[in-house]
Amino acid sequence: MTQQKRPITLITGASAGIGAALAHEFAAHGHELVLVARRERVLGALADAIAAKGAPRPTVLGADLARLDAAQTIAAALDERGLEPDVVVNNAGFGLVGAAEALDRAEQVAMVDLNVRALTDLSLAFLDSLKRRRGGLLNVASIAAFMPGPGMAVYYASKAYVLSFSEALHRELKPKGVRVTVLCPGPVPTEFQARAGMSDGAFPRLLTRSAEQVARDGYRGLMQGRRVVIPGAVNWAVTAMIRFAPRSLVSSEAAGSLCPLSNARLHGEGAPSILKTDSSGY
Repeated sequence: MTQQKRPITLITGASAGIGAALAHEFAAHGHELVLVARRERVLGALADAIAAKGAPRPTVLGADLARLDAAQTIAAALDERGLEPDVVVNNAGFGLVGAAEALDRAEQVAMVDLNVRALTDLSLAFLDSLKRRRGGLLNVASIAAFMPGPGMAVYYASKAYVLSFSEALHRELKPKGVRVTVLCPGPVPTEFQARAGMSDGAFPRLLTRSAEQVARDGYRGLMQGRRVVIPGAVNWAVTAMIRFAPRSLVSSEAAGSLCPLSNARLHGEGAPSILKTDSSGY
């Protein structure tokens, strides 16, 4: 029965931003998709757009990944359809802007639950099929993973976990034929910034890349078996310099030039913002 199942690419947080761009990118390369997010209607529109380009229409699964049984529910839905992943893309997540003491504690814990626990669960849930099909795992982090983030403390910390966890899995699973890549984009114009009230010029142009560019880089990196993908030469240089800079300086810079909105929140300019969208775009 296992051999009769069709291989699919499972993408979470595909309703917007980098997630949607990744869906288009994988579909363009012939992958059959299963799209997962809470906004099932938006996923349906994305599936229609992909089908309109001549690709098979993706399967849409509306699911709340914050639920403890989310991975089990997704696995059961795939099994019912005779599908199993040969690629898993973990893109779902959300961020909170504001000083940690000012933000709702339950919301911050929920962020850890989605950005860390759910990603870990989904990374491990389908390893049997990934090994059997010599497939791949693409986890979306951020250049935030390389530094502390005053004003977005828990979000930055959650992305640091994604980076560390994915790098370790890369080493563990490579001998078993599974590619593991962590995608660490810099600022990307997506819902993430729009919902926070960030203008298009909130970040330096040299750091900014489109969701489509990031998706192309992420796909290519996964297919090449790369451990870490940092889209854009300038973003790569920034993360390289961070490794050698004093941590106190890195923390100060992250609170200022690298996260201007969080800097404003730290200094009392407006109420904390909740950015409930996919984890893409910083």
